[in-house]
Amino acid sequence: MNQQQQARLYLGIDLGGTNIKAGVVSDSGLPLGFASVPTEAQIGPMHGVQQMVRAAELALLKAGVNFPQITAAGLASPGTMDIPAGMLLEPTNLPGWDQFPVRDQVAKALGLPTILQNDANAAAYGEYWAGQAKHAQSLAFYTLGTGLGGGLIIDDHIIEGRHSHGGELGHVILEMHNGRYCNTGQYGTAEAYVSATALLRRFTGQLEGGAVTSVRNRLLAGQTLTPLMIAEEAEHGDQVSLELIMEMAQCLGATITSCVHVIDPDMVLLGGAMTFGRDTTMVGREFMQRVRQEFRTRTFPTLAEKITIDWASLGGDAGFIGAAGCARLAVQKGRLSAG
Repeated sequence: MNQQQQARLYLGIDLGGTNIKAGVVSDSGLPLGFASVPTEAQIGPMHGVQQMVRAAELALLKAGVNFPQITAAGLASPGTMDIPAGMLLEPTNLPGWDQFPVRDQVAKALGLPTILQNDANAAAYGEYWAGQAKHAQSLAFYTLGTGLGGGLIIDDHIIEGRHSHGGELGHVILEMHNGRYCNTGQYGTAEAYVSATALLRRFTGQLEGGAVTSVRNRLLAGQTLTPLMIAEEAEHGDQVSLELIMEMAQCLGATITSCVHVIDPDMVLLGGAMTFGRDTTMVGREFMQRVRQEFRTRTFPTLAEKITIDWASLGGDAGFIGAAGCARLAVQKGRLSAG
């Protein structure tokens, strides 16, 4: 690789329903400057494009670089999409953005060659390129948050699928009969068992059934039920809270088993906003232990021995780092011209 290639810089934009994060990333995956601004999605998609440009400008300012120094941009977005066409189709957390050519509008506004990628795929690629899986050849990545996202990377290739919906790990069917309801309108999906939404639904059911839990005291004091509250009370010894979190870990372990039996990756990583403090808390440690235990009991012994299941390392930066990495990958493979 020549000196010019090593000096290349990429812009990553992580578009969310609430906030937009943008960052300048080096050719080796090092973030050099980033910024976050509100999406204000309700104002409309063109305003959202303006907000993405604003976030990019702030990130470049913090990195001390200018737009002409950026090789290409990557845009990570939630929702259903047509990746080759650069279109958002019906993104549920971006109301009014249906059938919006987001890639081309962002490219025009930035003046940069730009690619579009699913946000979970981008986060997966971030971990694969510059995070916990950077020494792996293949990765299955799960994002635990409001829903259950996922991404698959095999030999530097993102599994997008023929119709831009490959790697939807949260929407595999976990239970065929009498399955729990998922916000997609389906029943029995992994997301209906492993997500913040699922945890809150399960806990609300326990409360309505008269369960004895310390969470009830906090609710009576006027607090709002959240996954963080449940995790905090589990950490303090509340058995109802701990049991429901461990039930979710067991379901995730079974879900991971199905994925592993399809692609047999080097590594499985767990990331997202709902990781229960990871290894810094009792709940986080027990959650991971239960996931691994369930996986070991359901898979082949050789897979149980050789496949690593661990926490992701990039945290909330995985999206914009991965988006930048996707732009870099597209340039390297000739799918995107360098700016």
